[in-house]
Amino acid sequence: MFTPPSRFLRLVRPDAGGRARVGRRQIYILPTRAGLGFGLLLLLMLLGSINYANNLGFLLTFLLAGLGVVAMLHSWRNLNGIEILAGRPRPVFAGDRARFPIRLRHGDGGEHPGIRLRLDDQTVAVDLPAAGEKVVELALGAGRRGRLRLPRFSIDTTWPLGLLRAWAFVEAGHELLVYPRPGPPIPPPQAAEYRPSTRGDRGVGADDFVALRHYRPGDSPRHLHWKSLAREQGLQTKQFGGDRADRLWLEWALTPGDSETRLSLLCRAVLDASDGQLEFGLRLPGEEIPPARGPAQRRRCLERLALYGEKA
Repeated sequence: MFTPPSRFLRLVRPDAGGRARVGRRQIYILPTRAGLGFGLLLLLMLLGSINYANNLGFLLTFLLAGLGVVAMLHSWRNLNGIEILAGRPRPVFAGDRARFPIRLRHGDGGEHPGIRLRLDDQTVAVDLPAAGEKVVELALGAGRRGRLRLPRFSIDTTWPLGLLRAWAFVEAGHELLVYPRPGPPIPPPQAAEYRPSTRGDRGVGADDFVALRHYRPGDSPRHLHWKSLAREQGLQTKQFGGDRADRLWLEWALTPGDSETRLSLLCRAVLDASDGQLEFGLRLPGEEIPPARGPAQRRRCLERLALYGEKA
């Protein structure tokens, strides 16, 4: 759907609290195709009533015209005051579909049926309950790494009769991170470094059997517990501990390829190291992330890979 430049529009933008509210001066109304046909019918009825001086014709014509005016008022009120709040979009990898959650609500205590959100060729319909809220999602292709911002979309309604379309343009300011697309698995740029564990959990190593856990893609076949599978307990992986812990450095300088290829391969290495419960660090040009393990370390490294080259 074509939209004119921003300087010609009254856009709905979020305030300091991240809440965007459709105001009365930001709503546009035009007749739909059915509305144009309805208007043409009224014109023909009016001409016929004038030609034949038919009072009943005048009465029916003006009655239907008043119905159209009332429909215009209800269409405007159905959209006015709707609040659009940002959700928490999850990061995705390049090439995936990014999903932006959007919360819609209206605090006037009434129902607001027939609300639609439009983004390009995508349309999401929702009925707002009385004094409640609904969460919808707008999907967008994530073609490249970095920050992905939700583009301008429209919110509209043709309720109650479908004769008029009321709409507003929204710039919600939602954005998410797009991680590099994981490359193919490659041998690590260096062997894992074994060091004494300083934590009471005895580290993650290969010395002593600790417990079983559910299988995760990427687990080494040598650590699979085949007896559990034979007992119909599902595929499980053996966990080991010891007085030593694995530490791995993922280095830009030791990764082959151009910039984007290196980022893709390092992204795969971060995922593999995290799945293997290794303590790993990341070295990029001019930046170093100290070794650690866990979801926070995984997220920290993926964020730096996604934003690599972005000026502060």
